[in-house]
Amino acid sequence: MKRIVGATVLAGAGFAAARWSAMTNWGATVEEAQAFMPGDEVVGEAKYRTTHAVTIEAVPERVWVWLVQIGQGRGGMYSYDWLENLFGLRMHSADTVVPELQGLGIGDTVRLVPEGTEPDLSFSIISLEPPSLLVLGPEGSREEALTQGLPYPCWTFLISSEGVDRSRLLVRFQCDFAPGAGSWLMYKAALPPIHFLMERKMLLTLKERAERSVSVGAA
Repeated sequence: MKRIVGATVLAGAGFAAARWSAMTNWGATVEEAQAFMPGDEVVGEAKYRTTHAVTIEAVPERVWVWLVQIGQGRGGMYSYDWLENLFGLRMHSADTVVPELQGLGIGDTVRLVPEGTEPDLSFSIISLEPPSLLVLGPEGSREEALTQGLPYPCWTFLISSEGVDRSRLLVRFQCDFAPGAGSWLMYKAALPPIHFLMERKMLLTLKERAERSVSVGAA
């Protein structure tokens, strides 16, 4: 079993090394990947950082109503529910805009796992500017997170208008983590392919939902 796990980690490391740029900057231009975004100041010199982007044929307001619903126990993560539910996350991505899920505020919690799960993976809203900016930051201190073997993260969603009926959605995830070989294998080898797979699906689903709602509204 140890040999299988070791081979899997090595394979993941090799794939991550070969596809690092494509995975970490999927959809983003060089300028977008290098630009400052709100939330960068939270983590500082992040050991792990990605910038993903997608163009959406809808105004920012149409994108925002879907984005603001994210979270386990809310509108889901718009990714592969079936895969997340294999791990008991009880994720159900919303297929409609739910009025009760539109009222997020500073300090509210956005969960990635059901309440009571260990480790408790969740974010606190630290910046909120509808319909353009949502910044999800850590709920505790850096020291607390790293001591528990958890990342110290920040997740930024930035929606900008690109002319008539078009938006650009940029998503940056970044984190600090404790030093050590185990942490580097986790966040530099194991995390990148999984994160890329799930977040790419999230962006494409948000795009589909927003563009579909425009079509329905125009019908």
